[in-house]
Amino acid sequence: MNITSLLTKDTVLLDLAASSKEAALSELVGKLDEAGKLSDREAFMNDILAREAQSTTGIGDGIAIPHAKSSAVHEPAIAFGRSAPGIDYEALDGQPAHLFFMIAASEGANNDHLEALSRLATFLMDGKFRERVLKAASADEVLAAVNDKERELEEPEEPAEPAQVQAEAAPSPGKVLAVTACPTGIAHTYMAAEKLNERAKERGIPIKVETNGSSGVKNRLTPEEIAEADVIIVAADTKVEMARFDGKPVIQTKVGKAIHETDVLLDRATQKDAPIYHAEAKSDKGDSTEPKSGFYKHLMNGVSNMLPFVVGGGILIALSFFWGIHSSDPASPEYNAFAAMLNTIGGGKAFFLMVPVLAGFIASSIAERPGFAPGMVGGLIAITVSGVEGADGGSGFLGGIIAGFLAGYVTLFVKKMFAKLPDALEGLKPVLFYPLFSIAITGIIMMLINPQLTKLYTGLSAFLEGLGGTNQVLVGLIIGAMMAVDMGGPVNKAAYTFGIAMLDAGNFNFIAAVMAAGMVPPLGMALATTLFKKRFSRQEREAGKTAYVLGACFITEGVIPFAAADPARVIPASIGGAAVTGALTMLFDISLRAPHGGIFVMGLVDGGIMKVLLYAAAIIAGAFVTAFLAGMLKKPAVPAA
Repeated sequence: MNITSLLTKDTVLLDLAASSKEAALSELVGKLDEAGKLSDREAFMNDILAREAQSTTGIGDGIAIPHAKSSAVHEPAIAFGRSAPGIDYEALDGQPAHLFFMIAASEGANNDHLEALSRLATFLMDGKFRERVLKAASADEVLAAVNDKERELEEPEEPAEPAQVQAEAAPSPGKVLAVTACPTGIAHTYMAAEKLNERAKERGIPIKVETNGSSGVKNRLTPEEIAEADVIIVAADTKVEMARFDGKPVIQTKVGKAIHETDVLLDRATQKDAPIYHAEAKSDKGDSTEPKSGFYKHLMNGVSNMLPFVVGGGILIALSFFWGIHSSDPASPEYNAFAAMLNTIGGGKAFFLMVPVLAGFIASSIAERPGFAPGMVGGLIAITVSGVEGADGGSGFLGGIIAGFLAGYVTLFVKKMFAKLPDALEGLKPVLFYPLFSIAITGIIMMLINPQLTKLYTGLSAFLEGLGGTNQVLVGLIIGAMMAVDMGGPVNKAAYTFGIAMLDAGNFNFIAAVMAAGMVPPLGMALATTLFKKRFSRQEREAGKTAYVLGACFITEGVIPFAAADPARVIPASIGGAAVTGALTMLFDISLRAPHGGIFVMGLVDGGIMKVLLYAAAIIAGAFVTAFLAGMLKKPAVPAA
C-alpha cells in the first residue's frame, strides 16, 4: 500500500489558519473528520493530545508528525497541513514548524498500513522532498511529490564503484549496529533509522539499523552481527531487548537524538566512546530505554507482587467474622476453630508478609535477584523493630518502601564494589559476597532509622486520641482524610489504630468511619475509570475492575497503582472522598463492632437495616466525590504504544 492511498486531496490543507500548536492539531483532526476518516473526532483529538503529552512530535527542521493509534479512527489516513509563517510547536530544535503530517492509524491497523506510514517518516529526511512540498501550489502538487518519492525508493540503487566504496570505507572504525524505537513505533523509529543510515553512508561508515516499530522488529540484528560489531547505538524511548548486547560497547540515548544529533552519535561510534553494557546492571544514566521513570517501575514491581497477599489475607480475615467478631479468640464464647484458622492465615501470615514482599520486589527490580534477600530483610525489620516503647507495629508500609529502595541501591553498590574480583571468585559473588554485605548494610541502616519512622506513626496515633472529645463529625472528617493520605502507610495505620483503640474502649463509631473511609479511595478510582474512560489508559481501566473488589473488601492499598502513576491528582481526589465519607458516617451515628472486612461485615452495623443503608450511602457518596474529583483533575490518558 502506497502513501497516496492514505494521503488524499480531501485531507490536504495548504494554508493552516491556526497560530498555536493545539489549534493546528484541532484543524488537522477536523480535516480528517470531514473526510470521513474518524468515527469519533473528540476521542481522536484526545488521543493526539495524549501522545503530545508524552513527548513532542515536532521533530525539527520545520516538521511535525502528530500521530496516534486509536479506536476512533474509522479508516487509516494521513492529513497534511502547511503554515507559511510557522507555528511554535515545541519542536526538538526549538524552531517553528511549517509542515504537518498527521497520521491516523486505527487500533488494529495491519502491517501494510503501518509500513506505509513509517515510509512517510523516511521521506521527510530528504531535504529536496521537504522543499518541494513546502513550495507546492496545490494539493495535486503535494501528491505528485509523494508519488515521485515513492517511485524513487522503489528503483534499485546503483552500486558504487569499487574504488569509491574503498575510499568511503577507509575512515570506518569497523562495524556499527543500531536499534531505534519510539513509544508508538510509527514515526520517530523510522526517521531515526533513515537519518543514521543516510549520514553513515555519506561518511563511509558501515551500519545496520534494526527498527522496533508498530509492525514488529524489522532488519533484526543477528547474534553473529552483534558478536562482530565494534559499537552499538540504541536510540529508544521505549523498552528494547538489551540482554543480547551484554559485554559490547553500547551508546544508549533518546530516539530524538538519533534524528538531530546523528553526527555526534556517529562520532562517538567511530571513536569507540561507549561504555561496556552489562545485562545484569541497570543503566544509571539519564538516557534510559525504559518508558516509565525508574521510581514508578520499581514501586509497581513491589506493589503488583504484594497485592495477592493483601487481597487473599483481607478476604480471609473478613470471612472469619461470619462466626462472630471474637470468633478467633479461644477465650471467647464465640470461638470457632475454623474461623480462627482463617484469621491466622489471613492476618497472622498473609498480611504479615505484605510489607517484606513489597520491599523485596522493589529491591529486586532495582538490583535484580541479588536485591531480593536484603529487601525482604529490610521489610521485615520495618514491621517488627520499632525501638519505641508501646509501639509494636514498626513503621509499616512507608518503612517497607524505604527498605526496598534502600536495599536495591545498597545491593548495586555492593555489586560495583566487587566488580573487579578475579574471575576465579566470580561464582562466590551471588552466593556469598552479595547477600552477606547487602543484608548487613541494609539491616543496620533500617535498625537505625526505623525507630524514627515509628515515632511518626505513634505521634499521629496520639494526636488522634486527643481529638476524641471534640466534634464527632470533625473527627470523622479528619480520620477519613487520613485513611486516604498514604494508602496503607503510617498515616493510614495511625487512623486505623485510633479506630481499634476506640473499639476496645467500647466506642464503635470510629472504627465504622475508619473502615468506610478506607474503602473509598479504591472504590472512587474504580468508579472514575468507569465514568471517565478517556482519562485512563486501557491498563488503568483493567486495574479499575480489580479496585472495585479491593475497595469493597476494605483494602485501601487497591488505589496504589493509580496514586503511584499520578499522585498529584489521585491523592487529593482520594482524600476528598474519604473525608466526606468519614464525616457522614459520624453524622449518621453509625457504629460497627468489626475491625475489618468491608462489605462482608456491613450486616454487623448496629441499628438494623436503616443504619446499614445509611452506612452504604456514606460510602457511595464518598466514592462519587473521589470519582468526580479524579475525572476533573486528570489529563487524558496516553495511549499504549
